[in-house]
Amino acid sequence: MSPRSKLCLLILLALLLFPGVLAAQSDDLLTRIWNGVQQAQTKYTSGCGTIVETRTSSLMVRPMLLRGKFCAEGTKRFSLEYFEPNPIRIRFNENYLNVTTGGKTEVLEVGSSVRRAQSYFSRENSIGNLKKNFTITVQENSRDFQMKLVPRSEAFRRRLNYLVVKLSKPDFLLRSLEVDGKSGVNSVFAIDVTSLNPKIPADTFEVYKPGVYKPEAYKPK
Repeated sequence: MSPRSKLCLLILLALLLFPGVLAAQSDDLLTRIWNGVQQAQTKYTSGCGTIVETRTSSLMVRPMLLRGKFCAEGTKRFSLEYFEPNPIRIRFNENYLNVTTGGKTEVLEVGSSVRRAQSYFSRENSIGNLKKNFTITVQENSRDFQMKLVPRSEAFRRRLNYLVVKLSKPDFLLRSLEVDGKSGVNSVFAIDVTSLNPKIPADTFEVYKPGVYKPEAYKPK
């Protein structure tokens, strides 16, 4: 798997798994946040919007800004397309992750990894799992809730320095996500949800599978 695909998979897991992390805590603030997230997930089953990623690294002279759009249906289908500075398309549909850039599509079967991680953090013993693997701090201000997750176990420390999740008040929708990876790349995603519960065309989440013909080039819509 290429470094870019590893980063994409890490980001995808962060986007899909953070509600399960909240479920494992029991203090008043986290319980209130978790209840709000559950209500939002029930009320909003799909959504689309715009995204701006600020990517930094010790190898970069200056931060890189990537602008694009996204759509999601639950935790099984996700599409992210960047238009600036270069076209990149990331699609996840249940079992497969496609990363298209520079005219080539990398196809990865990641469904079992995603489901295993989701199961690990959503079972009845998730409280113990999270206390073992993460230190979690939560803050509340007038605009949002902020959660910082720092890995404690070596299994997670090998890939991740920390995650920071911000949820807007009062709707508990994701406003921003910061992923600080062991690769030395830090990505902060500013998220603006512009459409809730839209009817999303099926081809938005269309993916290529191993052994299936892939296009030679990708042109953003």
